Amino acid sequence: MALIGTLRDKMGILLVIFIFVALAAFILGELLTNNSVLFNQNEIGEINGNSISLEEFQSTVEERRANYILNFNREPGDREMTSLRQQAWDLLIARHAIVPEYEKVGIEVTDSEVIDMISGTNIDPSIRQAFLNQQTGEFDRAMLGNYINQLKTMPAGSEGRIRWDLFQRDLKPGRERIKYENLLLKTAYVTKAEAEREYHLQTDVAEIKYVYVPYYAVSDSVAAVDDGDLKAYYEEHKEQFKTEHTRDIKYVTFSLAASPADTLAMRKDMEQIAEELAKTEDDSLFAVSNSESQAAFQTYNASSIPQFVKPEDLKENNVIGPFIDGNTYKVVKVSEVFEDTVAYAQASHILIKWDDETAASKKAAREKAQGILREIRNGADFAAKAREHGTDGTASNGGDLGWVYTGQMVKPFENAVFNAKKPGLLNELVETEFGYHIVKINSVKDNTAYKVAVVEKQIGPSDATANEVYRSAETFAANISGVDEFEEKAETEGLNVFESKNLTAGERSIGTLGDARQVVQWLFRDASEGEVSEIFDLQDQYVVAVMTGETEKGYRSMESVKNEIMPEVRKKVKGDAIIAKLNETKGTLEEIANAYGNDAGVYNSSDLKLSSNTLPSAGFDPKAIGIAFGLEDGKRSDPFSGENGVLLIEMQHKTIAPEIADYTAYKTTIQQQAQQRSGFNIAEAIKDHAEIEDQRYKFY
Repeated sequence: MALIGTLRDKMGILLVIFIFVALAAFILGELLTNNSVLFNQNEIGEINGNSISLEEFQSTVEERRANYILNFNREPGDREMTSLRQQAWDLLIARHAIVPEYEKVGIEVTDSEVIDMISGTNIDPSIRQAFLNQQTGEFDRAMLGNYINQLKTMPAGSEGRIRWDLFQRDLKPGRERIKYENLLLKTAYVTKAEAEREYHLQTDVAEIKYVYVPYYAVSDSVAAVDDGDLKAYYEEHKEQFKTEHTRDIKYVTFSLAASPADTLAMRKDMEQIAEELAKTEDDSLFAVSNSESQAAFQTYNASSIPQFVKPEDLKENNVIGPFIDGNTYKVVKVSEVFEDTVAYAQASHILIKWDDETAASKKAAREKAQGILREIRNGADFAAKAREHGTDGTASNGGDLGWVYTGQMVKPFENAVFNAKKPGLLNELVETEFGYHIVKINSVKDNTAYKVAVVEKQIGPSDATANEVYRSAETFAANISGVDEFEEKAETEGLNVFESKNLTAGERSIGTLGDARQVVQWLFRDASEGEVSEIFDLQDQYVVAVMTGETEKGYRSMESVKNEIMPEVRKKVKGDAIIAKLNETKGTLEEIANAYGNDAGVYNSSDLKLSSNTLPSAGFDPKAIGIAFGLEDGKRSDPFSGENGVLLIEMQHKTIAPEIADYTAYKTTIQQQAQQRSGFNIAEAIKDHAEIEDQRYKFY
């Protein structure tokens, strides 16, 4: 017993030591993992020097989600959540980068201003819109007052109170932003010189003649480009290659498509469903329970019968199918055929309006309509006459009204259409408050309605097929590393290799893959250059990828943009060669063009304006416009390189608009254009200055 007691005591000590060591190892392991707080993995980004925690971001997202549920009475789906997360991030940018700017300039919205926006003299536009009197079309202050009084009787946590509280909360920051933007907008000033320049941009006219030689006149093989040319262009245009942190990727896809065996198996399943649907007594419940479509049981009429149902099949209890419609198998049952209270018909018309309410005007309109009616009776095409003479929106469509239903049209017109016994042109004009109508019945009235059950299932791969495709992807991805091995194995297995360059961490799609957020997350969270990915399941295909390169935030290297700048550098080399050849010739423009050869042409522009951006044959070329207007009458420019080729311009005549006394209209135009851009530009300038670092890709 003493031995057992001793062992018990020692084992107790050993057990404590073991637990302590295990806990220490666990805690140390957690601290050293990427998820540890020591590595600040709780941070989702930085805005204006403020660290944004995951908790703050998620809290803001939850606010947007709750607001969505209140507005739409349902949970947001994946697509909506993506949008809500972006809204949350934009709100955080506003909170941490834009709002501090208000404080710097003393922007403030008091409680009394908020009250004024709700019930004072400066009612917020959204409130005005919400409380419009439907009869007068005007804002109804009494209606607003009744609503506010009702709110006071609602419990604090009720939906109505929550909606109102959220709305009130957003009023203040909205007004702060308007004040801030207006403060900056009001500082914008347009000088008389700017207004005068705008006047001349719009009114000065020039007549020019020019030689144009396109760059393709010189072959690429002749236009040799060396690294020095590329380097010089890169340094001169370096700002164009400023970039965020990006990564490049190559990938292969393994399509998930149904095999013939899968399609056959599904047909057998649908044949069984057809038998059961024929026997069931509750068509609605059966269809809703077995269909993958939201429209499993619907009521249709003559205007809405689905294209996959033939009119002759619309018999009560008739089962149609299974049949293939697009990428789905369908089985259809006509559950009930009944007479509805609403009838439908198809009609076309030609409306001839009178100019005024006088008897003479109405008589003239009637005579015109009678004349057109006679022409159609004698064989003229109704649609052509509608396009020629119709005076309403249907004229361009040959007068076709499509399907109309009882209660939709004015009474005289409705009576004419729905009293027709057969299709064709009505013998008499129909007079309504809008004018005289020439009417053609395309389908007589039909008030038959149909309750239709549709069981629909998408034709897709079976589990066995999906597993087989997955094994193919698995075999491909096994035991390869590096870009070269990836490409070699893809070529061996006959797989197409796709490439996407300059991907940013926030992107959701890659090339033709559609929504491939999980691939982007892997690329930025886990991948390194040359690393081959896991197998990604993108619903209709499996994807295996390899990271091929990376560009840090800053400037892309010359090597990475070499292929992009090569065409521009080659244009310069070609331009220099064309200019040198043109400079060797003298004489008229025609003589210079002839001496150059067939690739040179002489062209004219007789009404060129400074506000223009294009020249005939030469295309988009603002530089050429500027050079042209810099010439005096009778003067000629030196040959120069433009956007698409080399030009040599001769000014025939330039008409400078005379000075006017008042440039206010032009000044107003410039000011309005500046103000339209300013709201966006102000926000973007603040964002740029805030040095925003977005690391949401670590979590979403």
